[in-house]
Amino acid sequence: MAKNLVIVESPAKAKTIEKFLGKDYQVESSFGHIADLPSKEIGVDVENDFKPKYQVSADKKALVKKLKDLSKKADMVWLASDEDREGEAIAWHLAEELKLDASKTKRIVFHEITKTAIQKAIENPRGIDYNLVNAQQARRVLDRLVGYELSPVLWKKVKGGLSAGRVQSVSVRLIVERERDIQNFKAEASYSVVAEFTNEKGKAFKAKLPKNFSTQKEAEDFLNKNVGSSYKVADLETKPTKKSPAAPFTTSTLQQEAARKLYLPVGITMQIAQRLYEAGLITYMRTDSVNLSNEAMSAAQAEIESYYGKEFSKPRNYNTKAKGAQEAHEAIRPTDMSRHTINIDRDQARLYDLIWKRTIASQMSDAQLERTNVKIDANNHNEQFVATGEVIKFEGFLKVYLEGHDDDEEEQEGMLPAMQVNEKLINNYITATERFSRPPSRYTEASLVKKLEELGIGRPSTYAPTISTIINRNYVEKGTFEGQERNYTQLILESGVVKSKALIENTGSDKGKLVPTDIGIIVNDFLVKNFDTILDYNFTAKVEQDFDEIAGGNEDWTKMMKDFYSHFHPKVKDVEENADRESGERVLGMHPQLNKPVSVRLGKFGPMAQIGDAEDEEKQFASLLPDQNIGTITLEEALTLFLLPKALGQYEGEEVEVNNGRFGPYVRFGKTFISLPKGEEPLDVSLNRAIELIKEKQQADAPIATYESLPVQKGVGRFGPFIKWNGMFINVNKKYNFDNLSNADVQELIEDKLQKEKDKLVHNWEEEGIRVEKARWGRSVILKGKVKIELGKDIDPTKLTLEAVKEMIEAKAPAKKTAAKKTTAKKTTTKKK
Repeated sequence: MAKNLVIVESPAKAKTIEKFLGKDYQVESSFGHIADLPSKEIGVDVENDFKPKYQVSADKKALVKKLKDLSKKADMVWLASDEDREGEAIAWHLAEELKLDASKTKRIVFHEITKTAIQKAIENPRGIDYNLVNAQQARRVLDRLVGYELSPVLWKKVKGGLSAGRVQSVSVRLIVERERDIQNFKAEASYSVVAEFTNEKGKAFKAKLPKNFSTQKEAEDFLNKNVGSSYKVADLETKPTKKSPAAPFTTSTLQQEAARKLYLPVGITMQIAQRLYEAGLITYMRTDSVNLSNEAMSAAQAEIESYYGKEFSKPRNYNTKAKGAQEAHEAIRPTDMSRHTINIDRDQARLYDLIWKRTIASQMSDAQLERTNVKIDANNHNEQFVATGEVIKFEGFLKVYLEGHDDDEEEQEGMLPAMQVNEKLINNYITATERFSRPPSRYTEASLVKKLEELGIGRPSTYAPTISTIINRNYVEKGTFEGQERNYTQLILESGVVKSKALIENTGSDKGKLVPTDIGIIVNDFLVKNFDTILDYNFTAKVEQDFDEIAGGNEDWTKMMKDFYSHFHPKVKDVEENADRESGERVLGMHPQLNKPVSVRLGKFGPMAQIGDAEDEEKQFASLLPDQNIGTITLEEALTLFLLPKALGQYEGEEVEVNNGRFGPYVRFGKTFISLPKGEEPLDVSLNRAIELIKEKQQADAPIATYESLPVQKGVGRFGPFIKWNGMFINVNKKYNFDNLSNADVQELIEDKLQKEKDKLVHNWEEEGIRVEKARWGRSVILKGKVKIELGKDIDPTKLTLEAVKEMIEAKAPAKKTAAKKTTAKKTTTKKK
């Protein structure tokens, strides 16, 4: 046993650190938190100063025992979890659960995993910072109280299975309010005018009219004024300007830029950054600081001067502007500035490249530009055309990097030809194009992070999990609407004649944007109406500031909790007892034949339409389609829902009908379901068309081969072409000719898949019917019958015991058992009667 035991958070980090320390050091991982509040109870003693009840989860008991045994044998234990509140809490829990001797325990921190940083940390140990621990406890306890007390109110007043949270609910509010701004927006048309001119040397360029015209007639009148007009340069102004580089990355700016330039979701960006950090390639990835250390600035300066030249170097310090920024880390930067690229996983290489360029650019000279403004007079009217252009005189930081922007509609300014005042210009054409004002843009993951940061809501570690939570809970979804066509007009003056041209543009796409669901809107409206304080942006930001004060040792966390809870708890009780139920109900109008009200609302199984009121014994129900919304559906659209399912007749002795489902419209043929091709409306489908689709399906499902006496079928799904064998779906990649698969191809595909299944199997306790398998994104899953438990990345599946797995399954099962007991009780009662 080594004399020193070093405990870090992740096994990847442990491997990297072990390389830098000698044989006297053993590095082990805690796999994240080893203790937390219990999952099946509130776990907070409100009457006893909000004392948390921490417990070691079933899957961590074996690990804790191992670490405890190792710590007893070591001369010194080094707690090396991350340098933030979460990391400090992990160090504290380790000290408590392992019962570490304070005289044999040291806390070390570092924000990059390099030999120098690790050795410096060992030379400068400190104790556990209980102010940081208390700040983390305050956040954990407050969020637990909010979630545990608000969620049952939602179950009672809105719908079962819902949840609320301090930051997640405010995030949903932002998205809902933006959606309402979009729905209430009225687009206004105007005409923008652009002209192309040629100077005396024959060089063409474009100029714009600084104002727009409100109507087509005004635009047409203006173009007619230009018939036969002559033009000249009235004024020409050239002035030098400069552009400065952006600051190095913080967590939020990295998430935003990776979304803009690499198209990565926020959560994936953080996973990749974590891997880069653990490999010792970048500094700590959860930070809201834009500072660089003196060593980093010197290294960047040396790299810039040797690679680009001294004139490109300009060392700079940046000030953090983020509201409520905390923890004195550095910005996110490479640990070795001389390493321009890395040759590993593609996404890691791309993100590293982005971080390297941003860091280097932040220490480079300004770009020197020359901006030219040209004003052009016409002899037939008093309006002036304006042309602008930029010329780069010295690239500076632009040689390496330029920051992206969200929803950037600015047209790029190009170069203008050399001109002189009073120079005559020839007009080639003038266009007046109808343009519509645009509503506010829906939030992307990155722009939502930016907004949360501006408001001071959440912290670097919370952005990604918050977005994942609101999507997983179906309050928000990623948009899939491609947009719709819109007609617009363009007037063109060319060769002395004004002509009109009808054009089409695509508008209203929400693809990839964050769109609130019906349930998200209803829950938000209920919470805003009844818990305006909790959903208030300023209040949520004030809570973050309180956490910062606790972290700085300036506020007692239990006092903060008492102040909060004394207002929060009575409000919860009042709403639970007195608030009305919320279903988002909208009455759309009257049914034209039945003369009954038609309404939409949230039902037990989701958004639904209803014919008849609550007292009507013959009321009818129909589910809304996936792309329909309680807030925007019309009476006509709702009425068509009741026309389905539509019976078409019989084919081969089976009933054929057309209907709408969760995944869109389909034809049902007996027990077979066939999706309608995109663009086909279910009400337009005839029996003949349905039979065509059935035959295509039968042909597609016909076996193409057999393997081990079982049939092999092929098809095309949402992830591309596949073959199906023995209930197993196997993707067919491009190396195979999918239209002409041979028996050898089929055999190879199946055997490769079977081998992969064997490779991902970690444990197989057949007698218990329990398996543990490796899954995607570095996680693993426990499987038993219909029970599926996804394990966190911090759990090493190879070290799980059968007893630990059984405990986890038991912890997951109580709700199902209770439901089963109730069902059994009902059946028993019925039999007795």
